[in-house]
Amino acid sequence: MTELVVATAHWRALDREGEDKCRLSPTANGWLLVGHARFRDEGGFAALDYVVRCDEAWHTLSADIAGIHDDREVRLHIQRDNGAWLLNEAEQPGLDGVPDIDLSFTPATNLMPLRRLLEGRETSLQSSAAWLHYPEPALQRLDQTYARTGQPDVMSYMADQTGYATQLTFDRAGFVTLYPELWEGEVTHAG
Repeated sequence: MTELVVATAHWRALDREGEDKCRLSPTANGWLLVGHARFRDEGGFAALDYVVRCDEAWHTLSADIAGIHDDREVRLHIQRDNGAWLLNEAEQPGLDGVPDIDLSFTPATNLMPLRRLLEGRETSLQSSAAWLHYPEPALQRLDQTYARTGQPDVMSYMADQTGYATQLTFDRAGFVTLYPELWEGEVTHAG
């Protein structure tokens, strides 16, 4: 069976050497993000493949990250289980009821809250994410606000715990195309 790809995003890192490519596909019960991030940071060269599974309402169900970072193997399995979050089967505290995953090494995971806001009539969305602040092998709560700006392809973004705020440019699939000072990219659509 051939996998249907709705859109493919390809980003270039602006703050370091790196790139990321991610495909968005529908599944029988939701959505699938499959990506490949390659970058160099203070820990060395990283080649990470990731898969994020979402339900039909764009809430994260699970994520897998595998690859190498410098000379060590990376294998992380993240799962949302009855409202709690598990990282390699260990429950992560303070994350009950959090609907999203945020993988710090890719802009791909901004897609889920952006899609929920784009599909609704609200002018803003306050959501929380289980934040993998890679390379730390733990999840932290990250409360986020996405708000319409009046421009059809720009949203304001704020992360409470870090105080980070910016404006994200995105395309019709919901992928970020400009994350100022961090990522820029383009999206191709099927058909």
